[in-house]
Parts: sequence; structure tokens; C-alpha cells
Amino acid sequence: MVGGSDSAFATAGPLFDIMGQKSVHCGAAGNGQAAKICNNMILGITMIGTCEAFALADKLGLDRQAMFDVVSTSSGYSWTMNAYCPAPGIGPQSPADNDYKPGFAADLMLKDLRLSQQAAIDVDADTPMGAAATALYQTFVEQEDGAGQDFSAMLPRFEGRSRS
Repeated sequence: MVGGSDSAFATAGPLFDIMGQKSVHCGAAGNGQAAKICNNMILGITMIGTCEAFALADKLGLDRQAMFDVVSTSSGYSWTMNAYCPAPGIGPQSPADNDYKPGFAADLMLKDLRLSQQAAIDVDADTPMGAAATALYQTFVEQEDGAGQDFSAMLPRFEGRSRS
């Protein structure tokens, strides 16, 4: 996710090839950051939905593997389910299988969500799901046990809570 002039992107291209698998020129300077915060807003929102769905499935008596098998191959398919499943022992290896030690810390997700919400304020964009995700991660990190855990540790958070 890179912002800058076409010529600057072309000049830096060989360095980007060394640094990662893919680089996308997103337009003017600052647009790389814009793409990052929009992408991570989607990621934060999606992880919360994935964790909520697993917690609900548990309370409904649905086997987690059956849940994964259905959702990972149907309309609920998402990166958070298929590549970074928050349920231990389900799907590919993820931080959930390592006691939620961070691959991507909840603290960093909160930082990015706050950046997304500040950007939304700056351009007068309506982002209610982003705002709700920010509030949930803020509570999780600052008032619960989320600091220092992976952002997928929302699953045990939801598992231990009731509706009220």
C-alpha cells in the first residue's frame, strides 16, 4: 500500500519487491496510509463478527469444526475465518493455537481503528461499524485483558459473556 507520484513509485519499486510479496500504488502521497486504515477497519469489524458467531454457535451447541466447515465454504467466508480462525484447533494454525500470543496485537488493532475513525471525522464519513469496533477494542484493551493479546482474543472475551 503505497502513496506517491508514479515516478517515485517506479523508482522505489525494486525496494518494495524485496520488502514484500506485493506492492499496490494507491495514488497520491498519503493514500497508502488511507488504504491501510480502511483495510484494517474491515479486518477489525470482520474479526469481531467471526468471534461473535463462534461464541453464538457454542451457546447453540454447534460443533466448532462443523461451524468452520460450513462458514469457510459458504457466504460467511472471510480472511478472519479461513486464514486466521480465532477458534483454537480449527482451521489453519493461528495465534488462537498459541494462547492468543499476538500475531497482530489487539493494541495495534485499536490504534488502526482509532486512525480510521479520526479519518472518518476529518472527511465526514459515516462509519458506524468502524466506530462500534473501535469502542469494543478500546474496552477490550483498556478495561479488560486484551492488552498484549492477539486481536482474535475477542473470541474468549465473547465466550465468557452473556447478553446482559
